[in-house]
Amino acid sequence: MAVQINPSILSADFARLADEAKAVEGADWLHVDVMDNHFVPNLTLGTPIVEALAKATDTPLDCHLMIEEPDRWAPAYVEAGAGSVTFHAEAAAAPVRLAREIRAKGARASMALKPATPVEQYEDLLPELDMLLIMTVEPGFGGQAFLDIMLPKIRRTRQLVAKHGLDLWVQVDGGVSAETVERCAEAGADVFVAGSAVYGAKDPASAVRGLRGQAEAAHAKAGWAAGA
Repeated sequence: MAVQINPSILSADFARLADEAKAVEGADWLHVDVMDNHFVPNLTLGTPIVEALAKATDTPLDCHLMIEEPDRWAPAYVEAGAGSVTFHAEAAAAPVRLAREIRAKGARASMALKPATPVEQYEDLLPELDMLLIMTVEPGFGGQAFLDIMLPKIRRTRQLVAKHGLDLWVQVDGGVSAETVERCAEAGADVFVAGSAVYGAKDPASAVRGLRGQAEAAHAKAGWAAGA
């Protein structure tokens, strides 16, 4: 699995989103954090912004729904133009049905786990997904410090992926930076969401290239990647 870098527009200038999307055109996806002020204590954006962004950039959109009732709302994000939609396991009433509906509408289906949520209890569900997001901070706000205690969870996730022979992307989100990306890559992540580490840099595109290079170097040394 090739390394993917997904800049999070949560750290971008919301008044200049089209320009901010262009500033990271070398990225694999644009990560769009959707928060409802209920599931998490923050309120961001919704389908109208996703629809506008989809028209303003050729970079596919990776929508992370930190919302209640994703079973009700997630399909609308596919219709708005998202190429990947992530719902939280802690919020979904019927995660298998929801994942299948997202896929049926033409997007990649992803599920996110909060730091305290074990991955093992969702082992049987993994084949229904295209990606699993391991949160490396508590969801809700950008700019938080990376939680090192999530590294074993990333490793366990990678082991489950290998155990079942799945083509499942392992994404990390929260505190991903030049100081942490290599540890995440070594542990088993292959998709990296970076907000302030990209949009806080003088040259966001250069920051994307730098993170990609670090993650690729860590993959080259990692035993799990060598056997993939």
